[in-house]
Amino acid sequence: MNFREICRRFKGMMSEKELMLLLSLLVGVACGLASTVLKLAIEFIHGGLTSWFNGREYNYLYFFYPGIGMILAMLFVRYVIKDNIGHGVTKVLLAVSKNESRIRPHNMWSSLLASSVTIGFGGSVGAEAPIVYTGAAIGSNIARKMGLSYKNMTILLGCGAAGAVAGIFKAPLAGVLFTLEILLFNISMSSILPLLMSTISATVVSYVCLGDALPFECTLSPFSMHNIPFYVLLGLFCACCSVYFTRMTLWLEDRIRSVSNPFGRWGLSAACLGVLIFLFPPLYGEGYEYVSLLLNGGDPDLGGQTVLSFFLDHNWSIPVFFLLVLVLKVFSMSFTNAGGGVGGTFGPTLFVGAMAGFVLARTFNLILGGSSFSLPEQNFVLVGMAGLMAGVMQAPMTAIFLIAEISGGYELLVPLILTSAISFGATRAVEPYSIYTKRIAKKGELLTHDSDQAVLTLLRTSDLIESDFAKVRIDATLGELVEVIADSSRNIFPVVDSKEHFQGYVSLEDVRRDMFKKELYDKMHVYNYMRSSPAYVLADEKMDSVMRKFEKTDAWNLPVVDEERTYLGFVSKSKIFSAYRDRLKQVSHD
Repeated sequence: MNFREICRRFKGMMSEKELMLLLSLLVGVACGLASTVLKLAIEFIHGGLTSWFNGREYNYLYFFYPGIGMILAMLFVRYVIKDNIGHGVTKVLLAVSKNESRIRPHNMWSSLLASSVTIGFGGSVGAEAPIVYTGAAIGSNIARKMGLSYKNMTILLGCGAAGAVAGIFKAPLAGVLFTLEILLFNISMSSILPLLMSTISATVVSYVCLGDALPFECTLSPFSMHNIPFYVLLGLFCACCSVYFTRMTLWLEDRIRSVSNPFGRWGLSAACLGVLIFLFPPLYGEGYEYVSLLLNGGDPDLGGQTVLSFFLDHNWSIPVFFLLVLVLKVFSMSFTNAGGGVGGTFGPTLFVGAMAGFVLARTFNLILGGSSFSLPEQNFVLVGMAGLMAGVMQAPMTAIFLIAEISGGYELLVPLILTSAISFGATRAVEPYSIYTKRIAKKGELLTHDSDQAVLTLLRTSDLIESDFAKVRIDATLGELVEVIADSSRNIFPVVDSKEHFQGYVSLEDVRRDMFKKELYDKMHVYNYMRSSPAYVLADEKMDSVMRKFEKTDAWNLPVVDEERTYLGFVSKSKIFSAYRDRLKQVSHD
């Protein structure tokens, strides 16, 4: 008995809901273990490389370490995996919209391995996006092995992503919200239970394996209503940082990847990243140790850690230094990813948000230094993390509850909500797409929470082409056309030239009066009856564009051609409507 037969029999032993609950529990446990392995692998590599450092010597090795990690990851991806595994969250979105929620099996381990090497050696990226890709791949492949439908495969894919977030952050609620806000375009309440099962099981596994300490334990000051205006300013500042973060990241990566030689691209990126880390040590790796320091009210002492130490002797030099770190984190992250490393933007978003909160609070404290009033900097560091997440990811609910869960900072729920809402709203007014969705939205491949638009995105024009229309040559006689009509069940006849280029079409209504007049069979030709098409459709054209053409022309059928206008078939409204209904049933989660 093979594995597929075992799965089929297993499915027959329980109802669909019971099966989904059991599988979501299994996915959650697997994601919790994967998250644990990734965190321990990064810590092991990082510790092995840096535990013996003394004095200033580490500066010079930090210059080389990230480049070594990048080249190892690049060689692994290029010659072993032979697949693009970067930008994990975006890849998951594309899997749902373009690949029936199917993710290749190697993604259950390849992203984990490549990102642990990249980050362990000091690559300035986050581990969260790779683990989301890993978790989604686990859910997708378990569903595929069980032979589940697209609907249930998508739910299990979401369970994997949610479990990954919950496992790496020990934040079950944030895992569910991440999936609902960012990944799944349409889900009903009946599908919430599998997500909860996945996240809670992943969180339990993470607690068992890594202990019960929160990822960002911190010392917070009580919330004060007097600080609300400053949290409003922090929300606006986070919005500015979010727009900069999103646009500069995408622009930089495109510019760096314009270097065609991958080894030349790696060399350029490794050198630039090494220089940045040499000057600004907080850019090394995820940088979470600096975030934890600021969250606990510690004063960052970088004396002896950078050649810029002489610059840090003045009060104003600290906020200026960390403002530069905020700005340059985007560069270090882009150099890492575009240069061959594997990592995500999730972690850098938290890091930049923390820097934004610290810089704003320290700046106002220096301005108001002569008064008895001071802002609690650790509170602003924490709230800044949520503000930037809300803007960059455009997921305010995830931002609010993730930051509260990973820090235990529920007493700051009011400023978390206020700052996140302002950052999200202001960013959305300027930048309608998140860093995960901007590129794929431009290609028309983004699923949204609008069900109609989501279903149109899933439909492919190439799958709806009808090719059973009988063709006629443009110079054919009426008699030859009548013979074609006699053998056809259609009432439209595409007209082509000798090179199969589409010229127009003939409708049965146009020749009905003459088709029984045999004296015209040799006198009249197809071009005497031919009509021009009001529009053309390309085989790879997006469905929303096709529907706009139907609406504009009021046609019922439109010809499909390739780039050289070679005739391929017709696409009809009735075919699209039928496919739309079928796909809507597949994606419905009721």
